[in-house]
This record gives sequence, structure tokens and C-alpha cells, in this order.
Amino acid sequence: MIDLYYWTTPNGHKVTIFLEETGLNYTIHPIHIGKGEQFAPAFLKIAPNNRIPAIVDQHPLDGGEPFSLFESGAILEYLADKTGEFLPQNDVRGRFTVLQWLYWQMGGVGPMAGQNHHFGRYAPEPIPYAIDRYVKETARLYGVLDRQLADKDYVAGDYSIADMAIYPWAKLWEGQRQKIEDFPHMAAWLERMAARPAVQRAYALVEQINTDPQALMTAEARKLLFGQDPK
Repeated sequence: MIDLYYWTTPNGHKVTIFLEETGLNYTIHPIHIGKGEQFAPAFLKIAPNNRIPAIVDQHPLDGGEPFSLFESGAILEYLADKTGEFLPQNDVRGRFTVLQWLYWQMGGVGPMAGQNHHFGRYAPEPIPYAIDRYVKETARLYGVLDRQLADKDYVAGDYSIADMAIYPWAKLWEGQRQKIEDFPHMAAWLERMAARPAVQRAYALVEQINTDPQALMTAEARKLLFGQDPK
């Protein structure tokens, strides 16, 4: 029913977690971003921003032709509405409580932690100002998350697409130069998330699909990932 165009990145994991949680029938089409497969014309028809993940729903809710969608947050929201799971449908306040945290991840944790990763791991030479900037901003965001989780098991109260969106980034706290002891409520939530069978199944896909985790570290891969021009 769902064709998933995927690579083993935090944004890719968001969607596999959802699909495993709901049991939707799906087929993975690996898009190896270190080999430039995200620039293939067939993929660009689905995802014009040349980023994973993307989906094609072969049986969309409106009963029409197959529907393609890119951007992980939009995909999660669409699939939640399709299944009626992990996003309130008739509770306006509950729905937007989830969505505000989903958008917080999309506009905050993802970009800031992503730049944290870039300048800490991929930059050809260390830039202390950039490293300090993004390490501190990541810490600030995790402080927000930690306070939100002080009296909740999950970010928006009940388990939701907000948790699925935040977890793949937050679990990488060590590589983001964070101290987990600074965020005890987040740490407990990470353990709860990691214990979910669907999350475990989603991450088990990594070993099947990405047999060379260091492939993104090559000079050619870095050029493909970070050296794109407007054309």
C-alpha cells in the first residue's frame, strides 16, 4: 500500500517507526544518499527537494490515483490521518498539542542537531564558533524537551507522531556533545521509546539496508551531500 523511499537517517527512521507501529503494509525502496541516488529523475518526481524520506500511497484516502508526498513531518501527519492513529482526530486541543511538538522538531531539533552533526563530524576543518553555537542550541532544545517530559511519559501526553519525530534525533545526544545526566526526564523517555517493539523493528532495518555506515564519510559522498548548487 505504501512505497517508502528511505535511507537510514533520523528523518527516515521517523516513518519506519510509524509504519511498524501501525502495521501498514509497506515496501522500502532504498535511496543511498551517499551514492547520489536522491538525484535520480524518477526520485525527483516524487521528492523534488532531493531528500528522503518520501512515500507513494498506492491507495490514498480519497480513492484517487497514487499520491506522493515528501517531507517527514507531512508524511507523519498524512499517515496519522489515514490510519486514525497517533494524532487526535476529533480533539482540537489534543491534535494541536501533538502538532506543535511535531513542528518544534521539524523547525528546531532537526535543523539545529543537523548542523551540530555537520560541524562536529563532517566539516573539513573545525570551526569553533559554529560547533559551540549548535552544541549550545541543541542543549537548549533538549532542556525544553526535558521540562516537557517532567510529568509525562510521552511528549504530548499520549504516545504520538511527535515522539516518533523527536526520538531519532534525540537518541543521538552523545554525538551531539550533550550530557545525558543534564536531561533526566529525556533520558527516561529515551529508554521508554527504545523499549517499544515497533521502534526496535524499525531500527533493525538499518543493518539490512545500510551495510556500510561509513559510506557517508567519503569525500565523494560529502560532495554529493554538501556541495550542491542551485541547479
